[in-house]
Parts: sequence; structure tokens; C-alpha cells
Amino acid sequence: MAQTSAERGRCVTGVEGLDTVLYGGIPRSNTVLLTGSCGTGKTSLALEFLIHGAAKGENSLFLSVTEDAEKMLANIIPYNFFDDDFVKSGKLVFIDLPVMYERLGMTKAELTMEEIDLLVTAIVSLAKELDTKRLVIDSITSVCYKLKTSEKIRDFILKLSKSLSALDCTSILVSEVSTQSSTYSTFGVEEAISDGIVLMANMERRGDLLRTLQVIKMRGTMHSRAKYVLDLTPEGVLLVPLLKGGSTRA
Repeated sequence: MAQTSAERGRCVTGVEGLDTVLYGGIPRSNTVLLTGSCGTGKTSLALEFLIHGAAKGENSLFLSVTEDAEKMLANIIPYNFFDDDFVKSGKLVFIDLPVMYERLGMTKAELTMEEIDLLVTAIVSLAKELDTKRLVIDSITSVCYKLKTSEKIRDFILKLSKSLSALDCTSILVSEVSTQSSTYSTFGVEEAISDGIVLMANMERRGDLLRTLQVIKMRGTMHSRAKYVLDLTPEGVLLVPLLKGGSTRA
């Protein structure tokens, strides 16, 4: 018998404001598109999601596509709740996806359908081996550039999402869009087949550039569609409701 939304377990993100917006967290095994333009805090939020998972004893995996994992960790906000033991113990694992491409012999600019199946199998096998319960790909946009066509992108994301869901793994796919974009993904396919969309953006107010967050959709749960102002701090991501007229409420 299928679970009802009321019975479905939640993957608590650890970002208190976001868990409140989602009535307790992301429905477990969902694949969520975390999308936004440059500098909106996507990587920081995705990493915090994994760190909180590791702290709860859930094995977490970060697949870095565009930036070397060591460099990313060196530049990320020094969270007070981050513990080096998470990495040393294998609770939090970082993999550079280009290294995986090379090992799989995927050296061409465009992947074939056979190579897409091979890549999905490699990622899922790694997640299964590590007993991964939280996974982040940063960014799915960079992966899509190697897929090229809408058909291949749809095939890759659907197969990956279905396989990770079968492992009870909750996934975040980081998506890059331009500031002027009217869609939530570069290719327009990613947003349609994801279980959830969390939009991060920059908003100018009285000369300041504020980061904002808004949950556009999330299958399996009720959620607020209100826009929140986001702040990145050593204590983690902080969300404050954005009131009409552009003011915030503490």
C-alpha cells in the first residue's frame, strides 16, 4: 500500500527556517532542484544539508562537478557545527565527478545514451556502497552540458532519481540559472521532472543586495510559497520572512 503524505517520513534539512516552510523537512527520497543565479548561496545551503545529515548519523555524499572539493571546502563558510571527523569517518564523502568521468572513459564533450546509463550506474553503485542517505550534485547544470539534448537530460535525471529513491536517498541537484532567467533551470527539463524546486535569488533593496529563498514546489508535503530573506552565518543558513514592501521581520 502506498504511503499517504501524512505517513511519509521527512528528511530534516537542519536549516530550521526551511524545515518550518516544508512542515518538517523534505519528504524522504525526493529529488529537489536547488536553483538560482551566481552568489545566492546554493552550495552553502546544500553543504549544510549534508553536514546536518552526517551529524544525525546519515551517510552523506557530495558530488562536485565544477570545483575541486578541497578548494570548495577551503572557501566555504566555517560552520561552527562542522566536524572534521564527519569526513574522516566517512559520514561525509566528497567526490569530484570529473575524476569519475575520466575513470569511466567519458572524455568526449557529449555522452552517448550508453554512457549515461553507465554514469547513472556508477553514481548509484557508489551511493549504495556508502549507504548514502543524502546526496548533492553541484551542479546538475554542468552535467547537463555533457548530455546536450532534452531527451538525454530527462533520461539521466529520471533514471538517477528513481534509483536513488529506491535506496531511500534524498537528493539535491544544484541548478545554475542567469539572473534574467524566467525558468528554474538552464535547459527547462530539470525543473519539470524534479520532485521539488527551491529558488534562491538576489534582491536589491535600498542599495543592499539581499539573498532570498522561496519553495516553488515540493511533492509529498504542504509548504509555504512565501519569499524569505536568507543570511549565511557560521551558525548556518538563517531565514527571515520578507514582508510586503520589501521589509523583513526578525
